[in-house]
Amino acid sequence: MDDEQMERLRAAVKGCETSVFWHPSRTPVEVLRRLADDAEALDVQQWDVYAERGPVAQVETQVAELLGKPAAAFFPSGIMAQQAALRVWCDRSGSRRVAIPDTSHLLEHEDDGPRRLHGFEFEHLTRGRTTATADHLRGLSPGLGAALVEMPLRDAGCMLPPWDDLTALSAAARELGVPLHADGARIWESQPYYDRPLAEIAAQFDSIYVSFYKGLEGLAGAALAGPEDVVDEARRWRKRMGGTLFHLTPFAVSALAGLRDRLPRMGEYAAWARALATEASAVGLRPWPEPPHTNTFLIHAEGEEDAVTERLISFMERERIQPCGGWWAADVPGFVVTEVAVHDAALEHDPAQVAAWLLDVTRG
Repeated sequence: MDDEQMERLRAAVKGCETSVFWHPSRTPVEVLRRLADDAEALDVQQWDVYAERGPVAQVETQVAELLGKPAAAFFPSGIMAQQAALRVWCDRSGSRRVAIPDTSHLLEHEDDGPRRLHGFEFEHLTRGRTTATADHLRGLSPGLGAALVEMPLRDAGCMLPPWDDLTALSAAARELGVPLHADGARIWESQPYYDRPLAEIAAQFDSIYVSFYKGLEGLAGAALAGPEDVVDEARRWRKRMGGTLFHLTPFAVSALAGLRDRLPRMGEYAAWARALATEASAVGLRPWPEPPHTNTFLIHAEGEEDAVTERLISFMERERIQPCGGWWAADVPGFVVTEVAVHDAALEHDPAQVAAWLLDVTRG
């Protein structure tokens, strides 16, 4: 996509009156006004101070209870939370070797920070669109400081391992003495797939990170849950890495609102996603995985990136509807792919109509 096409795409998105995927676009004034309303409704009377007391403590208590863990700590970002967790586990084991999917956020989107800051030595637990199994873990040489699995594997279309594979992996980690950490940025969205309590899913891991700004539509922020002594050590790393801001209250309030309003709807989002995948497949588009494991999945279509982008721009200019995000070249020549993430906005639309829009965008 050249600069001119990118500018036209941005202008078309800005001109849309409604969208289908992700969260509705709101101005800063609208978001902050809603945040004040949420603070009042949640009866927030006290500021946190350097991540202690107030709504930060409330979030930590709720997350620990939901995940069935002894403790949880609030972090301003998931990047910081996960680096802190792995640092604690590796310090305890005396090994910087960490087993991790080759598509992990830590490898792809953190500018080499985990290695530069903490000296982690990453080894591939899995490659590509493959969810981890006990055999993957057992296949690595002994002496790992920790292992990380992504729940779900986002770059693979938010794939999740079958329950039996997950429990076998957990058992293997315990047998080998390898702390198992979950990148649970979308664990809230994963719960309907297993149809088990969040605490039962989280019990498969020694520690787990969760996000508040993705499915829960918070401003920002994350939490790390696990054993109390591990979380206490992670809090010290949070301070060392600059994570104890004077006030984290606005982020904590938005997290509490998300837990209240969005978490109960995860089943609806997942069901709508499955309905869309069925309709998309019926018109010749190719969802992955099929059926989707979560509310987020990939859709493939025949076409070239520039041509599909041009049709997307024309569709938005004509209909004032943003039917999807951008499309990019797929691994298979002659195909393009987009990611769809189902939240409140999608539930306002008929999945069959959305599938027709996607077909219009990709084939004209």
